[in-house]
Order: sequence, then structure tokens, then C-alpha cells
Amino acid sequence: MKISTKGRYALRLMIDLAQHDAGGYIPLRDISKRQEISAKYLEQIVVQLSRAGFVISTRGAQGGYQLARHPSEYTVGDILRITEGSLAPVACLEHEPVDCPRVDECITLSFWRGLYDAINNYVDSVTLEDLVNNGTLNFSI
Repeated sequence: MKISTKGRYALRLMIDLAQHDAGGYIPLRDISKRQEISAKYLEQIVVQLSRAGFVISTRGAQGGYQLARHPSEYTVGDILRITEGSLAPVACLEHEPVDCPRVDECITLSFWRGLYDAINNYVDSVTLEDLVNNGTLNFSI
């Protein structure tokens, strides 16, 4: 599994919103400058986050974005799934029940399920607040 640029940038965008929350809206151009990510690319990402209800926006001179909830209410897994989709390490685990003609004889399925569980447990154990407060800590499951 490899997290794309979109997933990594979405996480950085959400962290930036949490770090710079002063009760108002934060212009995307400010986030773009701080994170050194093009505003055009951030616009694409913020649309997905907005549709998922993760950020709220307003237009105008005082416009911008802010988190819809407290940083403790977002997990890294939540954010990554918005931009990446399933975090399954193999295609056969992307849907439940497993839809594979070899499911009954697949010797490796339990291994892939274990890896998938480990990935989900890890990304769901770290919140946005954890990253903002302890960005240098080593997290473990």
C-alpha cells in the first residue's frame, strides 16, 4: 500500500487548519504558502473534504475554510479514506464479503486480512489532535 500525494496533502491541510484555528476561516492561499502546496491542488482536495463534511467554507473577503469538528474527532484513517478510498492491501479485501472465486481455498487471505486489520487499527488510533500535539511521537498499535 502506498499513500498518494493527495492523501498526504489532505492530512497536511487538515493539520494546518487545526494548528491555525483562531475561530475564523483560513484562506486556502495561506495554507498553500505555509504547506508549499499549490492552491489549485489544495482546491481539489478541499472539495472532497468539504463533501465529506470534514471542513466548512465561506466565500468573500473573510472567506476560507475551517474544521467542521474538533481535531480529536478526526482520525488519520478517516482523512485518508476520503482521498485514498479503501486502505486494503489487496483488491479482494476492498468489499465485504470477499468477492473472489478462490476465497475458500486462498491460503494467503488470512495474512492479508491481518495486514489490513493492522493498517486500519493504526490509522484509526491516531487523531488529528494527536498529530498536532505530538507530531514527533512514535505511534504504535
